[in-house]
Amino acid sequence: MPITKPFMAARRFSATAGDGTGVGAAYNILATATTNDAGTAATAFPTAPAYYNLYINAQIQTADTSTVTTTAITIPDGDTLDPLTPIVLEFVVN
Repeated sequence: MPITKPFMAARRFSATAGDGTGVGAAYNILATATTNDAGTAATAFPTAPAYYNLYINAQIQTADTSTVTTTAITIPDGDTLDPLTPIVLEFVVN
């Protein structure tokens, strides 16, 4: 019997720190404030990703840096970042 590899794909979303709202532990960036791989406004993040990666200023972040839902990513104290700092989310889906 042949081995079948599972389907894996990535969905990427980008924004800047200035696109977020809130302060301190409540700082978040809404999915609707990001653009997707096609360069269009996103409506939601994937519902059941295998995992996600967060890049702040092109540097991958550790898992304790954020939490994500289908509507927003929360980055505690993200409001202290320069507003033009790029934020990239990469969701791996299967």
